[in-house]
Amino acid sequence: MTDTSSRSIDVNTHNQAAWDHQAKQDCDWSRPVSPEVIAAARAGQWSVQLTHGALAEDWLGDVRGRRILCLASGGGQQAPVLAAAGAQVTVFDVSHSQLDQDRMVADREGLSLQTVQGDMRDLSVFADASFDIVFQPIANPYVDDVNPVWRECFRVLRPGGRLLAGFYNPVIFVGDRDPELFEKGLIRPVFSIPYADAADMDEETLKAKIGRDEALVFGHSLKDLIAGQIRAGFVIAGFQEDFAPRPRFLIDRYLPTFLSTLAIRPE
Repeated sequence: MTDTSSRSIDVNTHNQAAWDHQAKQDCDWSRPVSPEVIAAARAGQWSVQLTHGALAEDWLGDVRGRRILCLASGGGQQAPVLAAAGAQVTVFDVSHSQLDQDRMVADREGLSLQTVQGDMRDLSVFADASFDIVFQPIANPYVDDVNPVWRECFRVLRPGGRLLAGFYNPVIFVGDRDPELFEKGLIRPVFSIPYADAADMDEETLKAKIGRDEALVFGHSLKDLIAGQIRAGFVIAGFQEDFAPRPRFLIDRYLPTFLSTLAIRPE
């Protein structure tokens, strides 16, 4: 009989634990900013990232006094910088340890920011029209359905508010991850979109990924990633593409696999 124990995993609970683990490993999205970065932000010299590329300057503009929700954005990076730049910041994340990074930087630098633990698909802790900006670096691959995320973002933004979101081009989920194919320069499509590690990976690979305390991911369609924002009521006002700084998949060498959008809640 096939062992299906990995198939019945609670992905949200697993991913919370995985990000708690990553927060202790000094990974890219869990590395708190330095005192020098905060000092520069207080002096008006700052930047934050949705993906690894530079963010268009007019997407955020002057954040002083703005109510910003850093959504699924713990790790001691974006939220402390925005707080140092003068914003009223709330950082919301499923991982307690990621939020600990933000609290650590805030305590170290004397910054005022709020941290809230929870699932990005449920922002019921916040009232309607609570924020001017929602800022979400790549996080939605860690939930099975992005549409509730967009609907909740629309609800908690004031009319005229902005949603800045980063995500992967779903093409990265399609190919076979066999390292021999990578070495030969071959891309073999084997998965379809929507994709889910828990459903589509072979049992051995899935167990190994779980055993390494790695977060499990979902590959969403562009229909849900972009048109889903429109269905929620947003108007797409900006779009960016970025190449992966360190290609993990062969396709990363040939097209930008990091995407980001600026969406506006109409007045």
